[in-house]
Amino acid sequence: MFTATLLTNPATPILDRTTVESLRNAWGGGDARWLNPAIAAEFPLESRPENLWDAWEGMQAVGIDLIVQPTANRRKHLLLADMDSTMIQQECIDELAAAAGIGTHVAGITARAMNGELDFDDALRERVALLKGLPEAVIEQVYRDHITLMPGGRVLLATMKANGARAALVSGGFTEFTQRVATTLGFDENRANVLHIADGVLTGTVAEPILGREAKVQALQEIAAQMGITAAEVIAVGDGANDLGMLGLAGAGVALHAKPSVAAQCDIRINHGDLTALLYLQGYAIKDFVGI
Repeated sequence: MFTATLLTNPATPILDRTTVESLRNAWGGGDARWLNPAIAAEFPLESRPENLWDAWEGMQAVGIDLIVQPTANRRKHLLLADMDSTMIQQECIDELAAAAGIGTHVAGITARAMNGELDFDDALRERVALLKGLPEAVIEQVYRDHITLMPGGRVLLATMKANGARAALVSGGFTEFTQRVATTLGFDENRANVLHIADGVLTGTVAEPILGREAKVQALQEIAAQMGITAAEVIAVGDGANDLGMLGLAGAGVALHAKPSVAAQCDIRINHGDLTALLYLQGYAIKDFVGI
């Protein structure tokens, strides 16, 4: 059995009954269940539709995300999340670079690295080197004044944790930011790269080995093993090329507002919904949400 989920941005609730019922009838699905009126609905299917991606493109054109996934074991026991442009709305290194007056240059490197055009490790070393001499105090200033949480993150963590799941923040960014974000949102642990700082300024280097694509896969495997669960019981979310390993290994790998080359390699693509989409995908309804 499979479940088809339709959802949209909670800020613009446009999902209507006609859209849901038309698709359900076309695919011969079972009765629709509304998870949140005008925002999310689902219905069961006997098999994965052959024209899934044609239907997906049609829904994307009107601001609706469409996902079809196996029904069994949708509720996951571990959330593994990227940070930059996933749990927060910014790329931290770009914000640090902006404070150093080189924001446009560094943002260009970041975009290419996240799209898979550059080696992640080399691109990170290059960008960190450009930050040499930046006062350590700028980190707190950037976090306070420029970093904003991605909508839906607090509810996602509160709801999953209230239902017995754990949550880990695994980032190719920096511990100076992941520690703050993890504390704010309630992650059980966080892993990221460590910036070298001496005499109150950034040295332009980062601790080795760099936490990149393979380290995220390793984190998933290690944490799942510690919990006594399999990768199939993990939901992972990210947006960049360095997330593809963990997205492919997890039972549910969610490309959230991802780079086109990344989204193209994932079956679960959220382009319109916010982080609460990860709850709807697991079958949670609005009445089940915690912390709203």
